[in-house]
Amino acid sequence: MTKESSFLGNIDFTGYSGYVTACFVRMEKIMIIKRGLLSFLFLFLSAGSAWAEGGGKLILCSTFPITQTTRNVTAGTSSLQVDSLISPQLGCPHDYALTPKDMRKLAKADVLIINGLGMEEFLGAPLARANPGLVIIDSSRGISGLLQDQVDDKSDEADDEHRGGFNPHLFASPVMTGLLTKNIAEALEGLFPEDAELFRANYRSYGERMNRLAADFTALGRRLGNNRIITQHGVFDYLARDLGLEVVGLVQVHPGSEPSAAGILSLIRIAREQKVGAIFTEPQYSDGVGRTIANETGVPSATLDPAASGPENAPLEYYETVMRRNLEVMANILGTRE
Repeated sequence: MTKESSFLGNIDFTGYSGYVTACFVRMEKIMIIKRGLLSFLFLFLSAGSAWAEGGGKLILCSTFPITQTTRNVTAGTSSLQVDSLISPQLGCPHDYALTPKDMRKLAKADVLIINGLGMEEFLGAPLARANPGLVIIDSSRGISGLLQDQVDDKSDEADDEHRGGFNPHLFASPVMTGLLTKNIAEALEGLFPEDAELFRANYRSYGERMNRLAADFTALGRRLGNNRIITQHGVFDYLARDLGLEVVGLVQVHPGSEPSAAGILSLIRIAREQKVGAIFTEPQYSDGVGRTIANETGVPSATLDPAASGPENAPLEYYETVMRRNLEVMANILGTRE
């Protein structure tokens, strides 16, 4: 026997006893390698199992309302994950800018569902860089009955940049949310036909719930004592149409931009001349200006939540809970006729 090297290291195995020792060492080395391979295989299978449990395809949604609608459409499937691109606490992302975390999410996604109608102006070129092959579903595509943005004719402060275009806040109306749900369900059926029956069943169920909610709002609209309101921004235009309300003024011409002193005086004048029934603010924005107008005119103010934002892992019925609370607020502050 000679010196053994490489695999066993520089060990002197001479004579018969050395030969036996060498065999045992070789066997030990082989067992070590086998244990290592088994450990690696276990980790690999565990990782694969965890991936499967988390769902195969990743669907990102641009806003909280679209996320909630998509979650209702996909409820019960194990092959899809639904996540929000931006924080659910953010609200309407009118002036949002993508973060590195957002870009990483986009890079991993298979499908992106957007609100549409200009709500996602922040995507643009960064989206193409992050994931050029991403499938995009515009939930508003083909929906009729769209409203023009109110800054066209309801504000003295609207500039050319903010004039024109359709109001993107479809989600604040149960009627329009039903149409968004139908669009999302049909688009997902085409992409994932294996779950088409589930999507259709979920759409029918959620659509019926939206119809019942819409009917309750319409019924309230017929009983309201005053149908003229001032709102924070154009988020409630579609809901106002459902109820037969007239939005006679906006606190914010462009969401997030507070009005000037002249703008506040104009709203005070409108509230008095139009005998406005209420000033509705939103939890996503400061209510300071709304309270100022209320104090100056005696017009009551209250908060309506368009469900533009919400908690992490919100219940699937979150939208309905928020909207039924809005029903109560509107009935209390505007008054009803028996």
